[in-house]
Amino acid sequence: MDYQPTVVQRHARLTKPRSPESGYWRTYKHPVFIKDFAPVTSIHFAPTAPHRYAVTAATRVQVYAYRTQRLTKTISRFQDVARSGNIRQDGKLVVAGDDTGLVQVFDINSRAVLRTMNEHRQPVHVTRFSALDSTQVLSCSDDTTVKLWDIPSQSSITTFTDHQDYVRSGLVSASNPSLILTGSYDSTVRVLDTRTGVSEMIMGSAEKGQAPVEDVLLFPSGTLALSCSGPILKVWDLVAGGRCLRALSNHQKTITCMAFDGKAARVLTGGLDQMVKVYDVATYQVVHTMRYPAPLLCLAVSPDDTHIAAGMSDGTLSVRRRDHTEAELSALDARKEAAKQGVWETLVDFEAIGEGTVKPKGANYEVLGDQNELRVEGRRRKRLRQYDKYLKSFRYRDALDEVLQPDIPPVTAFSLIYELIGRDGLRRALSGRDDILLEPIVKLLTKHITDVRFGELACEVAIVVLDMYASVVGLSPVIDAELAKLRSKVEDELKFQDELTQVRGAVEMILSTSVMAAT
Repeated sequence: MDYQPTVVQRHARLTKPRSPESGYWRTYKHPVFIKDFAPVTSIHFAPTAPHRYAVTAATRVQVYAYRTQRLTKTISRFQDVARSGNIRQDGKLVVAGDDTGLVQVFDINSRAVLRTMNEHRQPVHVTRFSALDSTQVLSCSDDTTVKLWDIPSQSSITTFTDHQDYVRSGLVSASNPSLILTGSYDSTVRVLDTRTGVSEMIMGSAEKGQAPVEDVLLFPSGTLALSCSGPILKVWDLVAGGRCLRALSNHQKTITCMAFDGKAARVLTGGLDQMVKVYDVATYQVVHTMRYPAPLLCLAVSPDDTHIAAGMSDGTLSVRRRDHTEAELSALDARKEAAKQGVWETLVDFEAIGEGTVKPKGANYEVLGDQNELRVEGRRRKRLRQYDKYLKSFRYRDALDEVLQPDIPPVTAFSLIYELIGRDGLRRALSGRDDILLEPIVKLLTKHITDVRFGELACEVAIVVLDMYASVVGLSPVIDAELAKLRSKVEDELKFQDELTQVRGAVEMILSTSVMAAT
């Protein structure tokens, strides 16, 4: 009969198991913190590779390299605080506003001012290029107006005056260049149509006491919109006339910014509570939470889902990144190779029509000899761990010393102690020890004697140790100090159990009184 290795006991998990979704977001590591002297109010990644990103803070817009996170360009031609630096689809132009009401378009490489639009009378907090028409720019101002500009002629195409308060968020639809989604401090979200020049849809209420709209998002399909007012995230159905589908309150303070991931399958929200919540757009459940050292003002995710950038009120820029997986790298290489060969299916995000993927079930082995003969597979012997080898040789003391190493988990140590008790070898393993060899055992008992998983077994072992070494107590300062810690921990646990008993009695009395009053 073969030797049976020690069975390591399995206990119920004390913490909730980590979901695959949470594991994915935890791969965003290697945070880079860049400190500025003013709050970071806007971050925007270039839609095309290389995905440089523009960071707006104080009176400048800074452009950082995508891979090295180093500063490459600084645009500082502003008379006042700069706002909302935005990079065009081709990555060649940058538009930004400032607190004087000026809207400027810059060349991202030479930093030269190409266009200047000066019709707003108060600070401009939103400037964005149109996703479908690269010659148009959207601007939203504190003068309650929303303007769509034509870059070549340097003039406004349409001006909207529907809002009654500051307009601090807005964007042009990615599916229809004529539709604009805006959010205002009058607590309303509006859909503006440049073809009619008026507001076609109003969501929210302008009544007093309502929280202002801090940010808005529009799904790529153009059928759903998101807005954040105070600590509440709202989902609006534009097809149903602006009906509110969901109202989510997972933040403790005001939500200041929102961002989609690269595929618009997740929504990230950041707030003044220093938290970033990740929502699944299918269920609108929070799948992950990230904590930051200061209140967040802006948030952005790179188009390839490898970088998360966050700007904070204390002037800190945080950039978290993750490495591409092997599957992602192979897919990118395959797309590049196919693009060089002119395969048109690689130019869109769909699989080739009519083609599936076949997963090989195994390696291609070459059959030798008669295919009908019986093949007997050899059994691989399982290698024993070192403490099992000692147990097999009845070296109980060495086996116990092996599991007392710092890299051995406590569940393994107590499983071996349980095995020694079953073999009637615990006293043999504990005998003949000086203070140096006895100290790790007492430390193990002191650390885990109040653990619900090992407490009962640790008490039994402690009784055996005290019984065997009672005559030498007081002769070693090291052992005396450890035994004093053990006694103190046991006394604290007994006091805690007594308090729990009192609380239990009080709760039972309250429950019985309520039952009697109800009857």
